[in-house]
Amino acid sequence: MRLAILATLSFALPLIAADSIERLSYTIEWRLIHAGNMVVESGPTSEVLKLESAGMVSALYKIDDTYRVQFDSSFCAASSLMNSKEGSRHRETSINFDRNRNRAFLTEKDLIKNTIVSRTDVQIPTCAHEVITALKQLRRTKVEIGQSVQIPVSDGRKSAAVRVEAQERERVTTPAGTFNAIRYEVNLLNGVVYSRAGRVFVWLTDDERRLPVQFRLRMNFPLGTVTLGLEKEEHP
Repeated sequence: MRLAILATLSFALPLIAADSIERLSYTIEWRLIHAGNMVVESGPTSEVLKLESAGMVSALYKIDDTYRVQFDSSFCAASSLMNSKEGSRHRETSINFDRNRNRAFLTEKDLIKNTIVSRTDVQIPTCAHEVITALKQLRRTKVEIGQSVQIPVSDGRKSAAVRVEAQERERVTTPAGTFNAIRYEVNLLNGVVYSRAGRVFVWLTDDERRLPVQFRLRMNFPLGTVTLGLEKEEHP
């Protein structure tokens, strides 16, 4: 489930002052039940995503993930660190985006067994994004309905130019309210960056804020559809 949720996160216009913090809280719905919560806190050069399962999902398979990313003023990724507690597993995955060598280096550790699970590296362009900084880049990029843009994304195992299509203007209702938004489809899955089959959609407000108000992941059985709706926007 963690991979599915993170894969929904794509692109975005910096709407806050350079020394400000933006905190966005989302509720996660799966099979018509409240499945968890996600909080994304963004600063000028770093971002932290916290994902927790809830209710029945937590009882079946508890998820407690923290993802941190460092980036520059152009949203080019510098490093990321995922600390994931899922069921009986506890793993840490770090990625170093080396712009001098144009490679991303990934190390995954099993923190319970104190062992290295995998090490990989992949060639990347001079400025590559991971899913969080890709989301920031989309908010910054104006894409007209019916048009598309490509954004370079790497997860440390694969690297690809991810195609993002602006599809429709829609009214979207979330716990935070009703918004005029543009629906984008982000082609991250089906072997482009992630191997799982499915479709990823992002709704950004149709205004200068371009606030990400909804994410939706449509997967085959047994996962099905996962929807994240904006619950609260804060600038602490």
